[in-house]
Amino acid sequence: MATVELRFSALPEHVRTARLVAAAVARRAGVDEAVLDEVRLAVGEACTRAVGLHQAAEVPAPVRVALVEEEKQFSIEVGDEAPRSAPGERAPGAGPGSGEDLEAEGEDEMGLAVISGLVDDVEVTAGENGGSIRMTWPTTS
Repeated sequence: MATVELRFSALPEHVRTARLVAAAVARRAGVDEAVLDEVRLAVGEACTRAVGLHQAAEVPAPVRVALVEEEKQFSIEVGDEAPRSAPGERAPGAGPGSGEDLEAEGEDEMGLAVISGLVDDVEVTAGENGGSIRMTWPTTS
């Protein structure tokens, strides 16, 4: 099992680099050429989401990306350290239905919907210490 790890400051300009690295490693791992655009787009969405969560929560830690080549599959996990509240709870100072709260929630759901449309095998986890999106594609090698 070969693994490439990437960490970058939560800045939008680093998302493009993560996309390029993901596509290069996916190609080397044997992901079908026809799927590489989907890999790029899905990683871009996941990294953009993580950057937004870090910036909104003012988390100084870097965004983590792990690219893992296993037998017959290739996985990418994008992790963040932005805390999430339990379902139904609001962030401190956010009143019920506050515009910022609803807007952020809508953007988050839209990003996850795009990723789910691009990748058949997606696992999303979130908790008080952050979250991750794990995406998996089959390989031909």
